[in-house]
Amino acid sequence: MAATVLTGRDVLRRSFAGQRRELALGSVLGASHQAAEALVPVVIGLVVDRAVGQSDGGLLLWWLAALAVLYVVLSYSFRFGARAWERSAEKAAHKLRVRLVDRVVDPRGGATEGRLPGALTSIATEDARRVGLVTMASIVGVASFTAVLVSAVVLVRISVPLGLVVLLGTPLLLWLGHLLGKPLERRSHGEQESAADASGTAADLVAGLRVLKGIGAESAALARYRGTSRDALAATLRAARAQAWQGAVILMLTGVFIALVAYVGGRLAASGDISIGELVSAVGLALFLLGPLSSTSWIAAKFAQGRASATRIAEVLGAPPAVPGVREEPDLRPDFAGRIRLEGVTHGSLTAVDLTAEPGELLGVVAPDPADATALLDCLGRRGDPGSGHLALDGVRFTALDPARIRTAVLVADHDADLFEGTVAENIAAAAPSGRDLGPALAASGADEVAETLPQGTATPVTERGRSLSGGQRQRVALARALAADPPVLVLHDPTTAVDAVTEARIATGVRDVRRGRTTVLVVTSPALLAVTDRVLFLEGGRVTDTAAHTELLDRYDTYRTAVLS
Repeated sequence: MAATVLTGRDVLRRSFAGQRRELALGSVLGASHQAAEALVPVVIGLVVDRAVGQSDGGLLLWWLAALAVLYVVLSYSFRFGARAWERSAEKAAHKLRVRLVDRVVDPRGGATEGRLPGALTSIATEDARRVGLVTMASIVGVASFTAVLVSAVVLVRISVPLGLVVLLGTPLLLWLGHLLGKPLERRSHGEQESAADASGTAADLVAGLRVLKGIGAESAALARYRGTSRDALAATLRAARAQAWQGAVILMLTGVFIALVAYVGGRLAASGDISIGELVSAVGLALFLLGPLSSTSWIAAKFAQGRASATRIAEVLGAPPAVPGVREEPDLRPDFAGRIRLEGVTHGSLTAVDLTAEPGELLGVVAPDPADATALLDCLGRRGDPGSGHLALDGVRFTALDPARIRTAVLVADHDADLFEGTVAENIAAAAPSGRDLGPALAASGADEVAETLPQGTATPVTERGRSLSGGQRQRVALARALAADPPVLVLHDPTTAVDAVTEARIATGVRDVRRGRTTVLVVTSPALLAVTDRVLFLEGGRVTDTAAHTELLDRYDTYRTAVLS
């Protein structure tokens, strides 16, 4: 299925469409609040002309009561309106985060290509928040427009020249605000890109800190982060300068506009064209308009930042899938026996590879070149489709199966698989069928020994990415998780690189026993694991060199001996 082409405008439009109720409610309440606030100086002017000017105490009380009603409306409309504004922004941001996560974990893949985890986190948090704030800015914009409209109508009734000043000056001010927002939009996009790069670099630095210390590369890594961080700081300062200039210029123009309204009103009062009460109303409205018109700077900034963030979100949501989704035929069998077949597969460094794993077979694959192993794992996990040739599961081509279903039937467990925050037991049971006994998987992977050394056994909490465990402990828990899932086909990539030889031998026997009757492919160079396989396929230079028992390949090929015994 072709990827949907999205733009930042599409993201904004869908965010608005999903918040119609909140937008309508917030706009009505915001408009009510601003209309009531605009009427306050009008009522005060009427008090001056009709009550104070005529020394009528009873009429003064009536107008004061009217003023009190206005303030009640102001209080409640602001209270509930502010709640609607915040709710619309938070709900819009939340829905975007959900859509982003759905796209990232989509079985078709493609959304994470070329993006660091930190960059994706930045998009799903800060960019989603900024797009959510656009809905709030829209509500504030409606409220501000209502304030200007009510003020203009009142001013026209007081004096046509006053009303024309407001009606003609307001669109000009808004247009200037839009023009001033363009540089901010460009710099905001650059700011978010740089911040995401810095976040991604920091996440990678923290994740690989132990390795960096082991090879003495801390200085180089820190220098790289400092450079990225400096670039992010420079981009942030450029965006801040643009926002400061925009705000300052709009505030200056707004002040000039308000001064013009007050000047025209004063001239009219001096010539006797309007009363003192009307002058009070005009000056009060001019001062009141300072707030709504000043908010145009904030609204323009939020729209500029929101458009830039919406473009970044659209790039993730609209990323083309790595593999296409399909509509499966209704007569496909609900489960699989586990026969894997590759015919003439050319992908990455692989060239015309033929491979067959029969149901229940324990097949080893030795690839001295890591690129060959990676390409094979990508094909088996359907992270990408081969340029030529095809793969089939129980005679059904991968391209005829939905990617999600393939990954349920064929589980590829990478050697560097991460653990999740939670307990050891929760990690192991993450993909296991409901109610499955985790004991066999724990024993086969050697994770039972890990649990014995932990203070709370399998109930011991695990920090993010399993950093609270050692490398060997993480690897055994990850292996237990893969074994507990019990898929028809399990592909294990170097699952024992961080354990000692005795533990590795025990794990090899455990994997063979627990996977008896299920298809298992071991992409490894471990002699202990290869020794328990039914046969081994030797991949050399991207091609299948031979398929035989492990001991036979040791006798036949020096390159094989070097790969598995060095």
